[in-house]
Amino acid sequence: MRKQRVLLIALTVLALLAACQREQRQFQSPPSAASAINTVQIPPLHAGNAPPMPPVPNAYQENAYAMSQGKRLFSAYNCNGCHANGGGGSGPPLMDDVWIYGSEPQNIFATIVEGRPNGMPSFRGRIPDDQVWQLVAYVRSMSGLAPFDAAPSRNDTLQAKLPEARTETRTPTGGAEPAPSPK
Repeated sequence: MRKQRVLLIALTVLALLAACQREQRQFQSPPSAASAINTVQIPPLHAGNAPPMPPVPNAYQENAYAMSQGKRLFSAYNCNGCHANGGGGSGPPLMDDVWIYGSEPQNIFATIVEGRPNGMPSFRGRIPDDQVWQLVAYVRSMSGLAPFDAAPSRNDTLQAKLPEARTETRTPTGGAEPAPSPK
């Protein structure tokens, strides 16, 4: 009788273990957005009320991992040197609602890849396209243009500003004329 009870318990445990299925996790980076690169049309380099470009989906825009990578790249590529953590320095601020060349992902992509007159260098061929899209997602999160649940929620260093997830959403306005270049 005791052997039957032990055998019954053992069979029950085996049946329960066989019924359990472990969750499958894919520990890979998000799919590359490089396939969308060919659909980006680089606009003429002019500020102000530029004609809107057709939207280009940024696969990284709602991806928390990609945005945190963009945040890391923002520092690694020394974007802080000109944009001062998004607050503006010799480059324009990225935390406000004024976007000189447009706030859409394809506009920011074009700015990074092509550069802009009076200061922004071209990074074409120096930064891989998937990293540019990660930077685009992070730059948009600085102004509150990213989904709350995807924006980076804390800095790994001392905080000089609120985390991107706590940034108030602002509607971008048309850009101001860029400052005249010194003669």
